[in-house]
Amino acid sequence: MLLSTVLLSLFLLFSHGIVPATGYAEQKDTPVFGHTDPSEYFEAKGAHKGAGSLYLMELLGSGTFKSNVLFLHRGVLPPKCGIGEHIHRRMEEVYFVFNAPAEFTVNGRTALLPAGTTVACPMGSSHGIYNNSDVTLEWMNIAVSKVKGEGDAIDYGDSLSTKKIESPAPFSWAQLDRSLLKPSTGSHQGKGTIYFRRLWQRDSFKTNLARIGHGILPPGTSIGLHKHNAVEEIYHVLSGKGRITVNDHTWDVAAGDAVPCPLYDSHGIYNNSNKDLEIIIIAIEMKKGIINPENLGDDLSDR
Repeated sequence: MLLSTVLLSLFLLFSHGIVPATGYAEQKDTPVFGHTDPSEYFEAKGAHKGAGSLYLMELLGSGTFKSNVLFLHRGVLPPKCGIGEHIHRRMEEVYFVFNAPAEFTVNGRTALLPAGTTVACPMGSSHGIYNNSDVTLEWMNIAVSKVKGEGDAIDYGDSLSTKKIESPAPFSWAQLDRSLLKPSTGSHQGKGTIYFRRLWQRDSFKTNLARIGHGILPPGTSIGLHKHNAVEEIYHVLSGKGRITVNDHTWDVAAGDAVPCPLYDSHGIYNNSNKDLEIIIIAIEMKKGIINPENLGDDLSDR
């Protein structure tokens, strides 16, 4: 199977993160992370034979990780534009839409889902998105392959612009709903009480994509410094500001930033602002079913 034209162009044009790294990410003098910047968006016309154009950038690429992460993309879909129906046999994706409803299709069936929705597209499930609204839709997706570096796509040739809408949705989806978050005190020996919920867990996936969580860190709280010897993570800031530490290097992050935490890297995040810090955490296992976290006894409040 060959990469589709659009997917191949993304791999070629976006082979590095926003701050290029040599080999795997190492947080030393210059932080390695992706920053959402609409001025850097690339136009992809007819993505997977979808309607119109989409605009996107790669926040993080496969070279940042030892696990099978292919990419983390962030972009926009203008009104009446979409990502056509397609299928992956060697990889899988999770899509997020943030500011407006979207028509999601999974395995040929379509539902109109609200703003703040995430949909898992496991390996072997066809999928796509169409923006039937008058609002430019902000979206993100994470892709993980079965074998490192092996992405693929087969396009179905359906733009999804005329699909019959079903309700309720005939496939699994989750919402970034703050009211569903549960309190967690001393997360990885962090400071105070944060609020967290797992949106997706490993039984939703066929690759080593392990879990995706949604969290709120109130002012003055943290996820303490810790590391994984069998897992890599991505911290993506949805809203607010904070201070992240990776390998004893600490710097400020804000909405739109995506920070890689590769294998063995110590990491944690502290909300040093006066407003809530909202994040998504994506975890990818080196071997399915093995996590091995190790807390390091630092709540990061003095960093």
